[in-house]
Amino acid sequence: MTEKTSVGIGLINPKSPTNVGAIMRAAGCFGANYVLYTGQRYSKAAKFHTDTKQASQHIPLSGVDDLATAVSAGVKIVCVDLIEGAVALPDFTHPEHALYVFGPEDGTINQSIIDAADAAVYIPTKGCLNLAATVNVVLYDRQAKNLTSLSANGDELIRASRDVNNRVAFKSQGANR
Repeated sequence: MTEKTSVGIGLINPKSPTNVGAIMRAAGCFGANYVLYTGQRYSKAAKFHTDTKQASQHIPLSGVDDLATAVSAGVKIVCVDLIEGAVALPDFTHPEHALYVFGPEDGTINQSIIDAADAAVYIPTKGCLNLAATVNVVLYDRQAKNLTSLSANGDELIRASRDVNNRVAFKSQGANR
């Protein structure tokens, strides 16, 4: 069975295992299919991973030499960074099959990858977000725009998603105010 959409995350030479762990958690929460990374810094720091939901057990996390050549045919490369000429995320239409590329915590995406990209997107903020936060925002935006769907909705989704320490419920008190 072929998936209707596919979502990949591409990380350029990430340095922080904490960020990669949080990105893996986001990948699991928002239904990403795979995470790729370049460079050597993460491999050296991987033993300090913080993938608290163990997403890497079911979502491939792979080192590659070049993100632009690592994608399958039909996958659009979308660079996410503060890139002149980029489209603001609220105005962006996500492709069905996408590899979202993010620069390192202490740098930016190489011009060669930007030149190979199908789109460039930025999140309109004052200043730049943390790498893992940026990935979360982009994946949430994609889901919110209905290109990815979760099998459950409302309370069913909440019950399936929360951990064992959360069993709270909201009962509207609006009529009593």
